[in-house]
Amino acid sequence: MPIHMITMPKWGLSMEQGLVNGWLKATGDKVTKGEELLDVETDKISSGVECAFDGTLRRQVAQEGDTLPIGALLGVVADSDATDAEIDAAVETFQRDFVPLSADAGDGSPQPEKAQIAGRTVRFLKMGEGGTPAVLIHGFGGDLNNWLFNHADLAQHREVWALDLPGHGESAKAVETGSVDELADAVLAFLDDRDIQRAHLIGHSMGGLVAMTVARKAPARVASLALIASAGLGDEINRAYIEGFVAGNSRNSLKPHVAQLFADASLVTRQLVEDIVKYKRLEGVDDALRKISTAAFEGGKQQRNHRAQLGELAPRVQVIWGAQDQVIPAQHAEGLPANVRAKVFDGKGHMVQMEAASDVNRLLNDFLGG
Repeated sequence: MPIHMITMPKWGLSMEQGLVNGWLKATGDKVTKGEELLDVETDKISSGVECAFDGTLRRQVAQEGDTLPIGALLGVVADSDATDAEIDAAVETFQRDFVPLSADAGDGSPQPEKAQIAGRTVRFLKMGEGGTPAVLIHGFGGDLNNWLFNHADLAQHREVWALDLPGHGESAKAVETGSVDELADAVLAFLDDRDIQRAHLIGHSMGGLVAMTVARKAPARVASLALIASAGLGDEINRAYIEGFVAGNSRNSLKPHVAQLFADASLVTRQLVEDIVKYKRLEGVDDALRKISTAAFEGGKQQRNHRAQLGELAPRVQVIWGAQDQVIPAQHAEGLPANVRAKVFDGKGHMVQMEAASDVNRLLNDFLGG
């Protein structure tokens, strides 16, 4: 009669605690693996805590409004034949033995590194071992934290790298032309520096366009392409979003644009916006983003379109989209070459890898062969 403890997950490198926003399941409800049990808010974003077991929700230990450290007990899922006394004893034992991780102790998880690559500082993060490596490439204005709900899950099955593109995150801010070719060359230099001969490329938004450009330049280096809400598959893009993101330099000016990234704007936390404001105010960011946006999206139109050649760019291609994408239309996932897989998630937006993380991770692991 298994008794399973549901604990506060760790999403991203900086997360130390989470706020319980509310339960999505009631005590006594049957639950299955993959269902979301409750909603938790971090300093970055809100998301659902997924159940890893089949059974019945027998206890809601954490209550709405509780702020709890990583690993703290949230609830209990057990078989129906587990007695209340057995569950009480299991909870008591867990709470007695649980020791919150101190803020400065670290949890032993991999940490980002920096290296000088092709004359630039590049920040990157590696998780996992073995298999054909996968490389995560973020979109315009993003960084490796855009994969905070995906990186560790994908790394259970293979070596997975994420990097900050030039002009982004904690990589060097200076770019020359800001062209997609310059960004793709930076990715190829990263592969060379890390001795990655061949990789699965997983790109989000502009990162998908970068991944396709890498595949065009060096097809032998690309095992597959997974393109999430990708640029480069049509002409349309939300011009107001791009221009507003580039011009914004305060919380009030940026928040409406950041909210457009999600189908559910309530997922955008104050800290997420503040982090973007801090990034936008770094020296060199304004110039880099203007160069990159002009090169890729001048006049509110995408300047590169690999749609017709998509089926030939890599041995296998998976396209993923959120149906409510307000930045790049989900219609770009329609009518693709016959050998390209495509999946559109209803009720999700441009950051579908965050809003539907569990589903996207399952889809990617299946596609990659995990």
